[in-house]
Amino acid sequence: MAIVDAYGYGNLARDLATYRSYFGLPACTTASGWVVQANSTSFADLGTAVNTAAKQAGVVAISNSYGSSADAADSSYGSYYNHPGIAVTASTGDNGYLGGSFPASSTYTVAVGGTTLKATSGTTRGWAESVWSGAGSGCSTYNAKPSWQTSVTGCAKRAMADVAAAADPSAGGMAVYYPTNTTQSTWAQVGGTSEASPIIAATYALGTKTLPSYPAALPWANSGSLNDVTTGSNGSCSPAVWCTGTARWDGPTGLGTPNGAGAF
Repeated sequence: MAIVDAYGYGNLARDLATYRSYFGLPACTTASGWVVQANSTSFADLGTAVNTAAKQAGVVAISNSYGSSADAADSSYGSYYNHPGIAVTASTGDNGYLGGSFPASSTYTVAVGGTTLKATSGTTRGWAESVWSGAGSGCSTYNAKPSWQTSVTGCAKRAMADVAAAADPSAGGMAVYYPTNTTQSTWAQVGGTSEASPIIAATYALGTKTLPSYPAALPWANSGSLNDVTTGSNGSCSPAVWCTGTARWDGPTGLGTPNGAGAF
């Protein structure tokens, strides 16, 4: 898989090696993954980085942990994310129910929402999972509804999210080793749908299915292999399905979270 980020950072390989060594993981090389650094946060530069990632041999998934505060049209920027057979994941944002956020609102991406995941002895699964209050959701203003989303009501356009993963920083978050300046780095725990997007990209990379032209369609065809999230909310809306966890699809968590890689 590949990860797209903005701006250059010369010690990225060093920090990645520190992270993997700490957790006893094998070294990560270009044979197992790529980080592509865009020149800036503009869609043109980030999109160029996505195109670069898509050209790397063996890349089957590209994670994008960023988004606009407003919707944008595929007619303007969609070509950057249109890579048939590659799962291009995009965070839905961390500001709750607001509407479309690009590139998660693109027809070409896998829109990734977020959950609060906590260990519990009260379930067979051993975990309790609910909508994370910050998870973005909404209906695109511009982009066409994909054929696999025909069961979604109350939106004539593309709906966010498709699927979700753990995102709540208050529930522990993900350990990261990140730069504090141009020469030094430190450890922290972070969350947000910026965490969820690479989790879903990695799950696509672990999957055994041949990816179709639009990989977002796979979970919709294999929803039985997802954990359905049916509690929690990310705001107030009508109909409630756009901001409240419900059976099958809802806005903040889509069809649910990975239960293994069977849906991918």
